[in-house]
Amino acid sequence: MINTMNKKAASSATLLVLCSMMTGCMNLAPNYERPAAPIASVYSLPDYYKQVLNIDDESLGLKSDQKPLQTFSDERLQKLITIALENNRDLRTAALNVTKARAQYGIQDAQTLPTIDAAGGVSASRVPADFSATRQERINREHSVSLGTTAYELDFFGRVQNLKAQALEEMYGTEEAKQTVQLSLITEVANSWVTWAEDQDLLAVAESLLDSQTETLSLIHKRYDLGDATALELRQQEIAVATARSEAERLIGQNAQDRNALTLLLGTQVPEALIPTGFGQAVMTNDGTDVITAIPVGLPSDLMLRRPDILESEHRLKAANANIGVARAAFYPSISLTATGGLRSVSLNDLFDSTAKAWSFAPQISLPIFDGGANQANLDIAQADRDIAVANYEKTIQTAFREVSDALALRASITNRLDAQRALIVASEQAFSLTKARYEHGVDSWLDVLDAERVYTDAHTGLITLYGEQQTNSLTLFKVLGGGWDDKTAEL
Repeated sequence: MINTMNKKAASSATLLVLCSMMTGCMNLAPNYERPAAPIASVYSLPDYYKQVLNIDDESLGLKSDQKPLQTFSDERLQKLITIALENNRDLRTAALNVTKARAQYGIQDAQTLPTIDAAGGVSASRVPADFSATRQERINREHSVSLGTTAYELDFFGRVQNLKAQALEEMYGTEEAKQTVQLSLITEVANSWVTWAEDQDLLAVAESLLDSQTETLSLIHKRYDLGDATALELRQQEIAVATARSEAERLIGQNAQDRNALTLLLGTQVPEALIPTGFGQAVMTNDGTDVITAIPVGLPSDLMLRRPDILESEHRLKAANANIGVARAAFYPSISLTATGGLRSVSLNDLFDSTAKAWSFAPQISLPIFDGGANQANLDIAQADRDIAVANYEKTIQTAFREVSDALALRASITNRLDAQRALIVASEQAFSLTKARYEHGVDSWLDVLDAERVYTDAHTGLITLYGEQQTNSLTLFKVLGGGWDDKTAEL
């Protein structure tokens, strides 16, 4: 009896395998061809800026083989990025979306194979004497065990395979979306770190000015008591002290906000040992120190292979292309199989007897004849979705091209502005010293001294801000170029 069941199970399995081998005879999806990139062969950068940045069209090759963390010059920043990648909730959500997409693909992939179920059961019913042919009450019992498949589609026209291909491309797109979130997170952490360093330097300048103005106010008070300074000069200095104190307090609050912003990105508290300490002398010395160790620009075509948002857009396009095959398959017959084999008996003792063998085989074909144009409308929708995906893909490339060109142009501009700002500091410092000397000799008023000091302080704070702008520009280039490494899937 057991051998009989094994033979039946083997026969059923053979039938299902043969059915599976018959599937996928035709694929109605259009052949995919990557659309031509709607961008120029080189970035839109004036020749003057190329001279400033010391680059040319032939040397715009993106050859960096650095891992993301190796791209950043400060070890403290590297550690902060590592913490963020482990704890940030947005990145965690993106990773869970990838897990979900993989599971959805697994569900669709399972549709390419028949589902085989084993079932067993018993049923009993009582027939009253009035309804019995023998005029006697009767109890009917039935025992059964079976193995089979239900409504397995023979994929002659590629509908199931194209649904699988669509799910696969959607999964790949979700993975690229996660890469986009990760790249944005790395950049945002670095930007927050740079902003905090900039505000610390600005606070140091403000506190230094407040100390200087407070000391000067004490001297003017003494001179006023001796009759060597006027009441106007005293009041002017008091205004200067109050202004300096207000700015220092504003920057104290700004530094606290910088910590909070970085804490949110990290998903945990900022370790005290990793807090930035400002830019230091790099602001004044122009020694080339940068938060990014190298910024390989690359050709525009490199963006299509490196930027995850472009890769995501292309996967969405491929998914839309596969969906056309699904819509086209609706015009053709659909064939499905339902088959079971097993044993049935009115007595449990006779269930495994050779005479209890039972099977059923129910193929079904469905041929669309009239649907009121629904299938054609679905095909039109699928083709429109594909055309929309093409437009979105091209727009993504154009946007990436524009972002890189803008960042390069801004970088060249900042380089020249930094040179001018450093020259302004030297000139304003000398002017401040001369104005103080002229005041001491009775030539200029104290208001002239305060104005000269304000110009010098503004030049100093302007340089710090501009240097921070340069660091932010480096991080922007890092992001818009798709990161600082060749293998985008490399583990951090």
